[in-house]
Amino acid sequence: MSQPARFAALLLYAGLSAGLALHSVPAQAQNEASPERDATREQLRQILQTGGARTDVGVDFRQSTKQPYNFVGSMTGLSNSDSFEIVVSVTKNSTIGFRVYPHYHSGYINLGRAKDRAGLMRALLGYNDTNFLYWGADDTSDVFAGYTFTLESGFPSDAILVVLRSLRNQDKFVGELRPVIDGSVAPATK
Repeated sequence: MSQPARFAALLLYAGLSAGLALHSVPAQAQNEASPERDATREQLRQILQTGGARTDVGVDFRQSTKQPYNFVGSMTGLSNSDSFEIVVSVTKNSTIGFRVYPHYHSGYINLGRAKDRAGLMRALLGYNDTNFLYWGADDTSDVFAGYTFTLESGFPSDAILVVLRSLRNQDKFVGELRPVIDGSVAPATK
């Protein structure tokens, strides 16, 4: 396959992948209550409270006032990002979803404002192959790292703790993305 054809295929794949990430559920459907969903939210509240208080996590999660099945928190003390905005959701489809939005230079990383949009999309696709968390963009083109748990085998307390402890590691990827975000130099790797 020629280089232009590979690039076109890559962009098509990126668009399709982003389309899946961009799919949003109407707010009313997101707020549908059920006894199982309520129980999952309370289990999640407990693990976020204890896990967030760990020194290697350091996030105070609170229930969202807009979405009763979301918990939000902010992680600071990062090298490349101003902070991480973390949203953890209990869906009506028996999943728990993490969305971690890096704040970089007082704002979100946005595909539309990136110095090298295609380079940013290629980097995000590459991270999906090599990173523990996947990367995507929401319906406003803001970039996030994410993880989704299915609850088919029960509540994943230990696995949620592993994800919480891994969030801080995502900051190094923000550093690697600096050349395509704003043209600045990526920090030297150790």
